[in-house]
Amino acid sequence: MKFILTGRNLSLKDVVKIARSKHTDTHVSIHPDSWQKMIKSRQVVLDIVKKGKPVYGINTGFGALASKQIAESDLSQLQYNLIRSHCTGVGSPFSKEVTRAIMLVRANCLIQGFSGVTPETIKLIFEMINHGITPLVPEKGSVGASGDLAPLSHIALALIGEGDVEFEGKIVRSDFALHQVGLEPAKLGPKDGLALINGTSVMLALGAIAAFDAENLMKQADVISCLTLDAVRGTPSAFDRKISMLKPQPGQVIVSDNLLRIIDGSQIIHSHPEDGKVQDPYSLRCIPQVHGACRQTLKHTLEVLEIELNSVTDNPLVFPDTGEVISGGNFHGEALALTLDYLAMGVSEIGNIAERRVEKMMNPHFSDLPAFLTKNSGLNSGLMIAHVTMAALASENKGLCHPASIDSIPTSTDKEDHVSMGVTAGRKLLEVIKNVQHCLAIELLCNTQGVEFLRPLKTSPALEGVIALVRKHVPPIEEDRVFYKDIEWLFRLVQSGEIVTEAELICGKLN
Repeated sequence: MKFILTGRNLSLKDVVKIARSKHTDTHVSIHPDSWQKMIKSRQVVLDIVKKGKPVYGINTGFGALASKQIAESDLSQLQYNLIRSHCTGVGSPFSKEVTRAIMLVRANCLIQGFSGVTPETIKLIFEMINHGITPLVPEKGSVGASGDLAPLSHIALALIGEGDVEFEGKIVRSDFALHQVGLEPAKLGPKDGLALINGTSVMLALGAIAAFDAENLMKQADVISCLTLDAVRGTPSAFDRKISMLKPQPGQVIVSDNLLRIIDGSQIIHSHPEDGKVQDPYSLRCIPQVHGACRQTLKHTLEVLEIELNSVTDNPLVFPDTGEVISGGNFHGEALALTLDYLAMGVSEIGNIAERRVEKMMNPHFSDLPAFLTKNSGLNSGLMIAHVTMAALASENKGLCHPASIDSIPTSTDKEDHVSMGVTAGRKLLEVIKNVQHCLAIELLCNTQGVEFLRPLKTSPALEGVIALVRKHVPPIEEDRVFYKDIEWLFRLVQSGEIVTEAELICGKLN
């Protein structure tokens, strides 16, 4: 796969594709027009240096030290000092895919030609992506304004040959990895270091990966919830489009249509009187309203991310056509932080309502299924503690959903007096998504077992296909066994998106 980037043509799907692919399968490069724009803006920076007039970020100190002018002879050293001093991140490193995404979106921002950066330095970022050289970037240390300074500095440190990277399965010094593939470390000139670290790239990369996974997760939640509905012999009458059109929230309408298509053709539905339980509990009857509202959080998040992805987010900004260098605040992550917190709440609710559906399957007084979905209960505990695990995950998500964006701690002697905490929001969001993926895996373990007790009746053709997929690795439960292996396999199945793909073979493309 080849990607020629202009700074304006990168999509969220491209980010995830490049981040998750083997470096041997992708090649990313800069469009010639963008290269010329970078040269033009770089010349503006060099002209300012020659004139000697103080301009923030080019020949001054940074942050609260902006009033200190730096001698021309020290401008290169200034950039190296900036990178080294800002490498203060702590904690475990970001995953390889997150770091590749960060590098990609940072470079995409800078090639637009409003940053005054040396073009060869940005080319080196793409070359590192293409050769599988991935910096080790601690995940904690950004407050989400003045750019994601600390984590981006660890990437910049690798660019200048002083950081640690993952290369060919080993942790090595970046200068060693660069030399192995015939590359040289970047040589920083005026403004280069600041441009590399001043932007929203870390929270944006986290958001891009999270939004992709959340979209996949929400479609799977529709499929899996339908299987639970059949396992407890619920009714799909509440999904009637006539109901949704009286409250036409876009997400609700989409989910109602999905559910009806997924469950179409089920023998189980027609095996019991529709009014047998009068009304299903909310966790079944209100799936369109809840799943639909969650989809609205995703829709808003995608809108914000898509704008940010092809935006210029550093400071100061260079305008080549006029020769101006203007300080602003595009590095502030408030728009991202708020929406990442919002999406975390939406994803969490998918897990929350799924936990209630699983409880219904555990309870023989409601489901008319054996207690804890096991034969010979008492001797066998069945899926009792699988539900407990799910409850723990749903509960943990409630704490993780406390919004990071409502906090702000002033830094840099109060010069940077309001910050977004966007990276914290993004990190928490990824953890919420992983928890909900495990929740859906547990629901799938339970509802496929529930349907076993209704045989020889069959659920819908689409859902029978899903059950067959599950049964390739998870057999029906005849007696107690070690269930964590089943849960882990189903978790990977949920992550892969194969459940939706299998269902769509019968019911067509889901929205």
